[in-house]
Amino acid sequence: MRPRSLLVVVALATVAALAACQSYDAGPGSGAGGKSAALRTMEQVAIAAHKCWFAAKDPAFRDYSFANELNSFSGKPRFLLVPKRNFSGRPLLVVQAEGPAGRVSAFGPLMDGPLGARIAADIGRWSTGDGDCAGSA
Repeated sequence: MRPRSLLVVVALATVAALAACQSYDAGPGSGAGGKSAALRTMEQVAIAAHKCWFAAKDPAFRDYSFANELNSFSGKPRFLLVPKRNFSGRPLLVVQAEGPAGRVSAFGPLMDGPLGARIAADIGRWSTGDGDCAGSA
């Protein structure tokens, strides 16, 4: 191969490699700063849960700690309730969102106990954008 032809091939390969590294711009109206629907939904649910259950010092949740895991690479942002002062303990409640609609689900031992209906009602309300603490004690 002649030096000039080799230079053209290398230049084209470099341009192709750089083009492959470009990020995709979805354009206007494509969401809130690139956040998925699941992340947007979980942010509002997590903020309301922290505000209504923990910052308000709701006695029903005094034995639990809030572990935020919104920065999830699995595409399922979530938060956990774990035993107080034991962040490595087994989660007693997992609240996560997934899919293009940001569908929220909650599961774990707390859902089967006396707080289950209250948790489901609060999370259902918060996932629609209503940050009211109406279910608080």
